[in-house]
Amino acid sequence: MDYDVVVAGGGPVGLMLACELRLGGARVAVLERRTEMDPTIKGGAITTPGAEALYRRGMLPALAEVQRQAMDRFRAFIRERNGGDGGGAAGQGLGFVGHFAGIMLRADLVDRTEPGFGDAGPAAEISLVAQQDIERLLGGRADELGVDVRRGVELTGFDADDEAVTVRTSDGAIRAGWLVGCDGGRSTVRKLAGFEFPGTDPEITCHQAVVEMTGAENLKVGWTATDTGVYAHGPMPGRIVTVELDGPPADRDAPVTTEDLQARLRRVSGVDVTITEVRTATRFTDHARQVTDYRKGRVLLAGDAAHVHSAFGSQGLSLGIGDAMNLGWKLAAVIGGRAPEGLLDTYTSERHPVGAWVLDWTRSQVAAMRPDPQSRALREIVSDLAGTAVGTTYLTARLNGAGVRYELPGGHRLTGRSAPDLELADGRRLADHLHGGRALLLDLTDDPELRALAAGYAGRVDTLTAGCPSRPELAAVLVRPDGFTAWAADAGAPTPTAGLAEALEEWFGAPEGR
Repeated sequence: MDYDVVVAGGGPVGLMLACELRLGGARVAVLERRTEMDPTIKGGAITTPGAEALYRRGMLPALAEVQRQAMDRFRAFIRERNGGDGGGAAGQGLGFVGHFAGIMLRADLVDRTEPGFGDAGPAAEISLVAQQDIERLLGGRADELGVDVRRGVELTGFDADDEAVTVRTSDGAIRAGWLVGCDGGRSTVRKLAGFEFPGTDPEITCHQAVVEMTGAENLKVGWTATDTGVYAHGPMPGRIVTVELDGPPADRDAPVTTEDLQARLRRVSGVDVTITEVRTATRFTDHARQVTDYRKGRVLLAGDAAHVHSAFGSQGLSLGIGDAMNLGWKLAAVIGGRAPEGLLDTYTSERHPVGAWVLDWTRSQVAAMRPDPQSRALREIVSDLAGTAVGTTYLTARLNGAGVRYELPGGHRLTGRSAPDLELADGRRLADHLHGGRALLLDLTDDPELRALAAGYAGRVDTLTAGCPSRPELAAVLVRPDGFTAWAADAGAPTPTAGLAEALEEWFGAPEGR
């Protein structure tokens, strides 16, 4: 084999997957047809699950710095809107935590004591990080880990059998054990492999752009619904979004022109703006589809190659990173002989429901954006709910990815959920011990029996004995490499180790010497 895995697509999902595979010891090549990063405006934010994943791999300081710079630009935009006075910022953007169908959600109404808040540690403070920044950071990490990223090389075809995949490219042929398509919504890998891709057809036309314009002082900041659609202005200077609900574009691939953008923004906003320059622009729809299975033999899919949906809610980037985190350690374990191939079946069973949920939440937002009387009545009800603490807390938590739970064996309340970022007695946090991409058994009661059970998993499961004064009810937590809880026990349980041996073998194979 030339490589253990070929990853088609060098965007954030492909690079994240490649990094995870390298941490697991796999030899990886990434094929990216572009020679440089695509500068077209894309996702401008990340939800907590995506931030958690990057945090657990030691990237929090870099993310925080990118967000600081973005917030500086945001504040400058608000000051400009307020004539140099930033005092009204809280009412014009900084006091909001996102939107549902263009209905702005107020930060002061979110009850962060509710389940789904407060467990992610510092990652919960990260959101305003653009897709290009994440791609740049992951590109640097891939270089550090020794991933072979081949830019300017396009996958043109492949042949897969029971033993390997021969990948044909614009630069020759590569033979690898596995192929993963991370090549976007129009995935070549998905099409050539024949994955079923059911879903719903597009009904709307959206444009996002960064422009220079005059007359913008009459545009409202944030999201605004009108009789002709929905538009957004900000949070960065010149950033606009238009949503028109009268059908899909006649030609999805037609160039986005200055004249077309200006006409659409005037039509939706009712404001006589003049666009003088387009810096970057893109067109998208509410096309929503998902493959029925994320794997066909030795070919797998992740990110937009496996599921497409509208950008409302900024959930797509984190969804794809979650796919990469879930798949990476499993595929690396199979390649390294540390787990049976059947472990890969859990990739679809765990990630497909999460993707289906995101598709439905984006569809529901389109329903609440339509201008017909029935949809506007629905929008009024959702707006009323969003004006309450309970409603805003629910919408914010769900849009931010809280509540994801895999159906794993075991009855503990943490099992199957993203592990809480516990603050340990020495001042470090749980995420600080996950940078290497291995599983972790956290022993919080200094129990030698726990450690004895994990002794047969050296090199697969790290063991740490530590105190956690803030969570005295916990005795131990087994955290998978992707940060999800595989097993947990409470202090004072009659048999603190009950189920641990089974969980270790379920996820990490038989112990050494057996």
